[in-house]
Amino acid sequence: MTLFALLLVLTAAFFHTTWNLFAKRVGDGGAVFVWMFGAFSVLVYAPLATLVLVFQKPHLGPVELMFMFGSGVLHLGYFLLLQRGYAVADLSVVYPLARGTGPLLSTAAAIVIFGERPSAVAICGILLIAVGVFFITREPGGTGGPGFGWGVIYGLLTGAFIAAYTIWDKQAVSALLIPPLLQSWATTLVTTALLTPVAILHKEKAAAIWRNHKPEVLGVAILSPLSYILVLTALVFTPVSYVAPAREISILIGVLMGASLLSEGNVRQRLFAAGAMVLGIVALALG
Repeated sequence: MTLFALLLVLTAAFFHTTWNLFAKRVGDGGAVFVWMFGAFSVLVYAPLATLVLVFQKPHLGPVELMFMFGSGVLHLGYFLLLQRGYAVADLSVVYPLARGTGPLLSTAAAIVIFGERPSAVAICGILLIAVGVFFITREPGGTGGPGFGWGVIYGLLTGAFIAAYTIWDKQAVSALLIPPLLQSWATTLVTTALLTPVAILHKEKAAAIWRNHKPEVLGVAILSPLSYILVLTALVFTPVSYVAPAREISILIGVLMGASLLSEGNVRQRLFAAGAMVLGIVALALG
């Protein structure tokens, strides 16, 4: 994994954790919140997407359009499950599980589908990340407070969607050569279009979310696509089995944000486990 790819992924991790903090603050915004920040994202990034179309002139045949639409569907499932998890459990429970399960599954899929063969050092890094993730979500005495069980379930399901869209989008940007920014923008456009009927039916909820959470809506609208564009850029020239686990430095950032900004408990154990993931990141970089 090159230094440039690692810098892209680490920057994306910080942006990703920040927008998840915003999403957690909104709580039970559900599909309406997902539609709202998606709509703003489409507007904000439309000029850049237009420039990509005009100057890069990518080939957009039926297969490419199918991959854009499919990514939108997968991201829709991801956002809805993630938001539901944040409505019932801590950021430092749902986020680590989602981010940890995703790379494990996507790395396994990349090995099977793409024939990628990570080095022994990289595999050790992947294992360290996995161990750290599951220790973060291990609660003393087997209890994690209200919603912990459902938080674990939603976190695991979200991780499965992360694995699916990572593999799907890897094919889109590296094999079909769809520009990362265009792939991300089209994904958001599809997700927003699919949720528009729901937003129309719940106008009052949309108005309340906008009234009470303007900064969070705009923050997610800008940082969510930006973080993923950086990851897609790294995927153009870096194997999935390196990029997907390296993103998980965001787990350490997420635990710190949960402790300092949301006053979530069990911080010492989760920070210790996050340290194992940092070692995993170093192993990936060396691998």
